[in-house]
Amino acid sequence: MTVHSSDFGPAPLRRIGFLLFPGFPLACLTAAMEPLRTANELAGHQVFTWSLVTETGAPAAASAGVQFTADSSLADLEGVDCLFLLSGPEAEFEDPVAGPGRLRYLSRHGIALGAVSGGVFPLARSGVLSGRRCAVHWCYRTAFETAFPDSTAVDRLAVRDGTIHTVSGAAAMFDLALDLICHALGEAAMNEVACLFQHPVIRSGSARQKVPVLQSGRTVDQMPPAVKQAMSIFSENVETPVGIRDVARMAGISPRQLERSFRTATGLSPGEYYRRQRLKAARQMVRYSWDSISDIAHAVGYASSSTLTLHYRKFYGVTPVQDRKQTFLPDTRGPVGGVRAMH
Repeated sequence: MTVHSSDFGPAPLRRIGFLLFPGFPLACLTAAMEPLRTANELAGHQVFTWSLVTETGAPAAASAGVQFTADSSLADLEGVDCLFLLSGPEAEFEDPVAGPGRLRYLSRHGIALGAVSGGVFPLARSGVLSGRRCAVHWCYRTAFETAFPDSTAVDRLAVRDGTIHTVSGAAAMFDLALDLICHALGEAAMNEVACLFQHPVIRSGSARQKVPVLQSGRTVDQMPPAVKQAMSIFSENVETPVGIRDVARMAGISPRQLERSFRTATGLSPGEYYRRQRLKAARQMVRYSWDSISDIAHAVGYASSSTLTLHYRKFYGVTPVQDRKQTFLPDTRGPVGGVRAMH
């Protein structure tokens, strides 16, 4: 078990509020509440408290369809040190003026604000992330950067910028909860909670996110050096495609060596991998923005929307327009397919 280094500063965060939007990822809530509950039990008294908040005070259904009763509406919220937003990336306030305004008011009056997974989107829509660094889950990053160019998305598990705390996903939220326990009760208590949950490695929030590589069973950081460098070049050149020969030259190997290394490591050619990365970026924007398909095509390096649509349908089985309709189709069980519930 590694020794944990704090990323969230000395300010005690013991009274936690969770602002729940319809379809919020249930795993992100339990990843925070369960270690804090266990810490209370170990301490023998209530060190941490938490409350569930919705914009109007009405119940909220999680991604899995489970209903949660709110303790407070956003307007009536009081007595918390920090308020975390939990949602999918499509979440918006019912009142687009009062809701974001209330968040800005809380921030001005000393309440730390945070977001987990897709909750970073409504937090950014409130304006409090303007000019700030934030952690964004890798599967949302392209869509986030397109929608909020005045914020800086960082490839980290968690980021603290002033009083704003952003967390990339459920597992990272568990690590943040351990961090809060360390501040309140010490490293021994943090380690005991981690052990009780069989959480063998306590990660620093500054650790990079692990991005899976299709068909390999490994993450990008586990790739051979030349393949890893090529993947980095590909990810930095989504809008303006770069040639495979140029990538091989920048990686310091021949195009043939790059081809062999890529196929051995991923089962794909460099070109196939690059196209899939651009299609994944396109799918983020299709699902989590209202940009036109033509604008999305240009943003991921396609000369026309028709070519993007052809490749998109071949890879995902639906056109971009069909995928967007399915994503935003109303469903009482939560977001279609449970996509947003995974993080």
